[in-house]
Amino acid sequence: MIPGITSRRRFRDLSEQEILALAISSEEDDGRIYRSYAERLRADYPASAAIFDGMATEEDGHRRRLIDLHTKRFGEVIPLIRREHVSGFYARRPVWLIENLGLDRIRDEAAQMERDAERFYLTAAAATQDAATRKLLGDLAAAESAHTERAHELADLHLDGEAKDTEETAAHRQFVLTWVQPGLAGLMDGSVSTLAPIFATAFATHDTWTTFLVGLAASIGAGISMGFTEAAHDDGVISGRGSPIKRGIASGVMTALGGLGHALPYLIPDFWTATSIAFVVVFIELWAIAWIQNKYMETPFLRAAFQVVLGGALVFAAGALIGSG
Repeated sequence: MIPGITSRRRFRDLSEQEILALAISSEEDDGRIYRSYAERLRADYPASAAIFDGMATEEDGHRRRLIDLHTKRFGEVIPLIRREHVSGFYARRPVWLIENLGLDRIRDEAAQMERDAERFYLTAAAATQDAATRKLLGDLAAAESAHTERAHELADLHLDGEAKDTEETAAHRQFVLTWVQPGLAGLMDGSVSTLAPIFATAFATHDTWTTFLVGLAASIGAGISMGFTEAAHDDGVISGRGSPIKRGIASGVMTALGGLGHALPYLIPDFWTATSIAFVVVFIELWAIAWIQNKYMETPFLRAAFQVVLGGALVFAAGALIGSG
């Protein structure tokens, strides 16, 4: 017997009182989640926070209507039954994970919550015989379906053109600080710093397999180092750069990819074929770095390209000279 699975109740086995109790606890949870979203957004996105405050108030109204119906039909003692007690019932993302969600992702999560709730109320209404209960559950299903429109109404109330532009600018800035900056630093470090050891090994040994192993070790080692360094040196609280875990992942992964790009061609046995392809990959990597700098960091493309190409050329030259010597 597997704990936590066989102990759950099937939805079709719930009594009407238990269905109402489940609906009450679900509305309580959703209200808390919306308020958590609001608190998460309040400092940077006050207008969106006001929208989620309004949605939490809507959920409170649903909960009160359900409690009133339960009291009328079954009394004031509400059975303790929650989502996790019902087999196959939809789950909510743990509240603490919202710290790692961006504005658009939080909005998507809220939309999915409303769709889940609508399906639940439709299923629950079909499983009840009492006319008043069926009517209320059907009304709540319609209310959840209409929440998207309600969200738009709240958005119109709280998000005027200026507020929306301000929030979109803040969201873009946060994206750049959390993902683009550390990812770009990692890509630059991985692409440029591994040029010397990889091409030094290539020209010193003319052995493609050895060159690949050196490149693999250098790329993965640099990725791990950059990832841990980025995550450890700034928790993002004061700088506002966002989750250190996100930044560490972005930096570490892009560092490793930057080095692996020109290491992988050395899986080809022919030395000059592998080296020629590696040259092309390096060119693509350096162009990508310049493009990212231009698009997200607003660095003029020609200046970004000159800086990256000059740095890459110097490191490559050092590696080639050391390997040839």
